[in-house]
Order: sequence, then C-alpha cells, then structure tokens
Amino acid sequence: MKYYIIAGEASGDLHGSNLIKELRNLDVQSTIRCWGGDLMQQAGADLVKHYKDLAFMGFTEVITNLPTIFKNLRYCKEDIAGFQPDTLILIDYPGFNLRIASWAKKTGLRVIYYISPQVWAWKENRVKSIRKSVDKMLVILPFEKEFYKKWDIEVEYVGHPLVEEIENYKRQPLRPIRSEGNQGQFDNKKHQPIIALLPGSRKQEILKKLPVMLEMSRLQPAYHFIVALAPGVETSFYKDLLQAYPEVSAIRGETYNLLRHATAACVTSGTATLETALFGVPEVVCYKGSHISYQIAKRLIKVKYISLVNLIMDKPVVKELIQNDFTIQNLDKELTAVLTNDTQIRLLKADYEQLKTILTKGGHASANAARFIYNWLISSVFL
Repeated sequence: MKYYIIAGEASGDLHGSNLIKELRNLDVQSTIRCWGGDLMQQAGADLVKHYKDLAFMGFTEVITNLPTIFKNLRYCKEDIAGFQPDTLILIDYPGFNLRIASWAKKTGLRVIYYISPQVWAWKENRVKSIRKSVDKMLVILPFEKEFYKKWDIEVEYVGHPLVEEIENYKRQPLRPIRSEGNQGQFDNKKHQPIIALLPGSRKQEILKKLPVMLEMSRLQPAYHFIVALAPGVETSFYKDLLQAYPEVSAIRGETYNLLRHATAACVTSGTATLETALFGVPEVVCYKGSHISYQIAKRLIKVKYISLVNLIMDKPVVKELIQNDFTIQNLDKELTAVLTNDTQIRLLKADYEQLKTILTKGGHASANAARFIYNWLISSVFL
C-alpha cells in the first residue's frame, strides 16, 4: 500500500521513523512518501521536504513567512494528489496538518492522525476540525481517550513512543559526559553525583528559570550541576547566565546521556518531565513566565497539573513549583527531599514504574500504531 506521512518537527521525525519501520515490517510492499527529516528518510521513506524548512516559531516569524507557508501548503496538496496514497498519516504539527487534513478529507482520502495536538490543554475548538477531517485518531496519552469521548470522538490509545525510544537508548553502552566548551569541565573519574538542569528550549523561559536553578549549585555543593543547552539556542546566549557559576558544566545534544548519569533533575514543564521520569530520575518540575503570560495561561489552560507525569498518573507524583512558588528556597527544599528522603524516593520510583506500564499498553506505541493502521486499511480496502 501507499502511505503519505507528514511530520513538521524533530520529535515528529523521530516518532515517524519508528512508525515507518513498523509499517514496512507489516507491509513489505509498502511505498512511503513523507515530509519529515533524516530519520524518516533513513527508515525507508521518500523525503519530499525537510522539517527544518517548515520551522517558523513565534507570531512575528509566522507572519513574515506567510507566503512561504501558503506555498508549502499548496505544494503539499499537489504532491499528495500526484502520489495518490491509500492513506494520509499526520503526526502532531497541528497548524499545518489540520489544514491538510481538511483538504484531504474533501478529496476522499483516508486521514489518520498519530499523536494528537494538545487540544485538551487549550484550543478545544480544534476538536471540531478534527471531527470533520480525521477518520482515525491514534493518541499517545491515556487521558486523551476520555477527553475525545466527551466530544463523541472514538480514538485508539496506542501508548507513548518515548518509552521505546528511551528503552533503545538505555541498551547502548554508557558513555562519559563531555562538557560544552570550557564551561565547568566535568571529570567523569571523580564520580561526583550529578544533578541535571533542564531549563527549557526557548530563550524567555531559560532566562526565567535557569538563574534560580543555578543557585542550587551553591546550596548543594556535594553535587555537580550540568545544564542541558537547548538545540536551537546558541552557546553564547548562556554565557552571561553561567559566568558567575564556573563550577557548573554545560552539555549540548546529550540530554539523554545526562539523564542516564543524573541522580536528580530540575526540569522545565513539558515533554522533558516525562523523559526524566522514564529514565527513573527523581525530579522537581519548574515553571515561571511573565506575570501577564501566566495570568493569560491560567485562564486558557484547562488542566490540573503542568507536568505530563502528574497528568498521566492523575495525582501529584512529582513536585511542581509554579510561578511565585518557584523560588530559590522552595527549589532547594524540594530538591533536598528527592535527594535524601528515602521514603519519598521509594514511592516516586514505584510511581515511575506504574507510569511506564500505563504508557506501554502491552506493547510499543510504534508497533501498536502501525498494526492498527495496516489492519484498518486492509479492512477498508476489502469492504
């Protein structure tokens, strides 16, 4: 069968590549065309456009590049029409993919959405577009099934693809940590316990959170602190933030390796909270925005927790320090607890194991998703 897959970000390229491998295992005669990245191409798909050519972040950049965005949409539609796939598979990336889904549905194409946009947090109006344009929705968070049910949309929960990705990573030999540049060079031979600092990927959030996180290196001198630099942020941006902390190291492109070595972590809310938990690392979740942004977010976002760990488990597994609660004193207190409170650490590790069980759903997400897609297509073709 012929599959057309669209992913517009690095994470989508990763999850798309694993899905492609599983589809090719099931359907050895498959032909796959994609928008994605190097990983999807290496998995066996014919790459039409790289996600790096699609990445426009922020309101100003989007407005400036509107002609390019509309050109990409037109080209994508033309390419799909020319390829005539048996199904169109969309991976997250809602701004682009929901527009393509709407067009594709009108042309009679079967549309599958793998990895739902986070409509449960905000922008619930997008659910209406999904209901009109998508034939099958494959979700990766267990509570998404209940969320869509209230909109009378039946979805298939396939588990979370990060579980298999991290399991595969853990099978590799343990590698030493190599610091970025000359910042706080880390000596692997000293065996000093490590605390990972994951301050986020956007400059504004890094400026809000990293200064508080860095103060922990002075309050917890028995540990070596290492900052994970964001892939899209230049090293020079961190220079002023780190210069007062010469003992703190920095790494780039090595976050998983850092988490594998870490004793604990201070983590900005987001996917990193889930990744940290799947590595079994005790963590404190940190969030702070501008006063105006926070007040707007409070009114728009409709979830009980800000970390995926707590959202999935539906209870406060990891401590969340939000806005005014995110202070040096509070972070030091909570970090000390996950480092020294044996009872808290034991309960946390048990919850992490339960979390992993929930997210595997009796198998890996990529295999579950590929099996569902293939079986559904087979039944649709022969009906």
